[in-house]
Amino acid sequence: MQNISVQELADWLAGSTRPTPVLLDVREPWEYQICHLHDALLMPMRSVPDSLEQLSAHKKRDIVCICHHGARSLQVAVFLERNGFPQVLNLTGGMHAWAQQIDGAMPTY
Repeated sequence: MQNISVQELADWLAGSTRPTPVLLDVREPWEYQICHLHDALLMPMRSVPDSLEQLSAHKKRDIVCICHHGARSLQVAVFLERNGFPQVLNLTGGMHAWAQQIDGAMPTY
């Protein structure tokens, strides 16, 4: 499991040299409604263990786990790696860092 900064993710999403990663947002639905990245897949942390089969369709892709500050997403990233997902990254600083460093117009909470 690796960490990725918000700037590194922004550069990745803006580029075309690498396939787009799966953006796995593990926050709660109310948090996702406030702000989220375009095309992010909402899967609250508590539902991840029961959703491994759904996620297995993305096993060959990079998966970037996202939460508010990076703690829940880190736990999910470690869990996914332990369950056979080889390309998992944790977004350091989460959506809060994204709003502060990348998209100043994004609402924060």
